[in-house]
Amino acid sequence: MNLTSKLQHCILSCQLCPRLREHCQKISQEKKKAYRHQDYWGKPILGFGDLHAKLGIVGLAPGAHGANRTGRIFTGDRSGQWLYRALYKSGFANQPESTHLTDGLQLKDTYVTCLVKCAPPDNKPLILEQRNCRGYLEKEIAILSQVRVWIALGRIAFDGLWPLLSPESTKPPFKHAAKIPLSNGKILLLSYHPSQQNTFTGRLTESMFDSVFNCAKEEIKYLLLK
Repeated sequence: MNLTSKLQHCILSCQLCPRLREHCQKISQEKKKAYRHQDYWGKPILGFGDLHAKLGIVGLAPGAHGANRTGRIFTGDRSGQWLYRALYKSGFANQPESTHLTDGLQLKDTYVTCLVKCAPPDNKPLILEQRNCRGYLEKEIAILSQVRVWIALGRIAFDGLWPLLSPESTKPPFKHAAKIPLSNGKILLLSYHPSQQNTFTGRLTESMFDSVFNCAKEEIKYLLLK
């Protein structure tokens, strides 16, 4: 068993956060009316994509009726619709939709993961739960050694990702579309999370979101030429 499969096993069998595990199992049993005939995944969520990727994306946590239902990160909910549409338009995905595990989606030079691997109540993981999961993200980052540009989706993802990417530097304030050079020559980009709270209110528009991924594409090209 290699490091990657060991990490997958650890994540899938994790019981560090009883509150999160109970919530995921409860949701999987009660289900949403629209999905009452579907089997829910109900387990922690693994990252998805190319392990040799140049672009790494970190979100907050699985959606209760999205990834917690389908078994793939950012799949089956509105946040995922925004993310994979943007990835497709910028050339990082072969199709604009992610609806279920066997829908044919392939990511190009991209890996998507999240700070917290289990769906939290009200999309609000506790600080302790974030800390419990941080070690998994740290190991993912080590595996994804070829990533040149990271994107943090939302302030909480940024707060969790920053000490893993730049532990000796002062964390700058969160700002949408910010571009932060890292000491190792890589780049961290920030974006509002494509949650309904942000997209329905217009705080995050499609063009604002697309610009972050277009920037990532250009930065990767530039860094590979250096």
